Amino acid sequence: MRILIDINHPKDINVFLNVINRLSTDGHSIKIVAANKENILEILNSYCLDYEVKPHYTGLFNKLCGMFKNDYRVYKIAKNFNADLFVSFGSPYAAQASFLLRKDHISFTDTDTEKATINQFVFTTLLFSKVDYVPTCHRIDRGKKQKKFNGYYELSYLHPKYFTPDPGVLQIAGLKKGEKYTILRLSALNAHHDVNAEGFNFKNEADILSFVNSLLKYGKVFITTEIELGPELGKYKVNVPPENFHSLLYYSSLYIGEGASMAAEAAVLGVPSIYVSNTTRGYLEELEHSYDLCYTLVDKSEALNKAIAILKPNSRDEWVIKREKMLNDKIDVVEFILTTIEQSCDNSLNK
Repeated sequence: MRILIDINHPKDINVFLNVINRLSTDGHSIKIVAANKENILEILNSYCLDYEVKPHYTGLFNKLCGMFKNDYRVYKIAKNFNADLFVSFGSPYAAQASFLLRKDHISFTDTDTEKATINQFVFTTLLFSKVDYVPTCHRIDRGKKQKKFNGYYELSYLHPKYFTPDPGVLQIAGLKKGEKYTILRLSALNAHHDVNAEGFNFKNEADILSFVNSLLKYGKVFITTEIELGPELGKYKVNVPPENFHSLLYYSSLYIGEGASMAAEAAVLGVPSIYVSNTTRGYLEELEHSYDLCYTLVDKSEALNKAIAILKPNSRDEWVIKREKMLNDKIDVVEFILTTIEQSCDNSLNK
């Protein structure tokens, strides 16, 4: 079968990487379409994956206008590729192009904010999709096309079966074995699901620097962000290759930031995780209330106090136990995604 996979976020690559490798091994032809956004192309290049590029638009108005251009871009690529099946992480472009070509689109999503804008985007995707798979902790019921599975998408690439941390990342980052450090994530908050979202609400770089200095009392700090940083903050920016980042995250003492996906990644790795936002996610709520691996806080002062309370004891053992409980409860997400795609391929052949 000829399968088109639409990539719109760095997380999408990680979710589908092991799936792509398995599908290719099984003889399927894969076409990747990637948005020229953040470090998506850099990550794809690091994995030696071939892809075709589509533009990325910022701002709600530009995104809406750009949707038609990207619809046509994905449609044209898919038609030339002669795609049999479309797969994406909730991409409206893949969904709409699949409808125009009368092919099935399988959507995998996990964002369940209650803002009207994201609902409109998702329902647009859902309208043209065959099925939409979401975690069991998903809080919105979108009807008969929605199917649930007992897992987190982060486990498709961070489960111990698929991920082994590389201690060599510590040397790359200039760290000693066992040295404490915090990962701080600053987000531009310009994705469609970030409408009306607020995070740290730092007033300026001096405000950020003050926050960083408070964390520096308990170890080093590494900042990951897509926004420009001045020289005083720039020296704290993560300086490891993208393919090594999750190893850096694994060995960290704490994650704190405005990125929900990264908060979940830290949590499933057994790293104490603090998500700073006025928005919530079903998967982060479950990681907090069922496994005590993650905390969602609105106020940056409250978040800092929580961070200090976690960093002071410097004990990782309890987090390892929490992680094991979570892992034992969840399914193999890679096998689940593979099964759904292969079943869709069989259904397409039998049409």
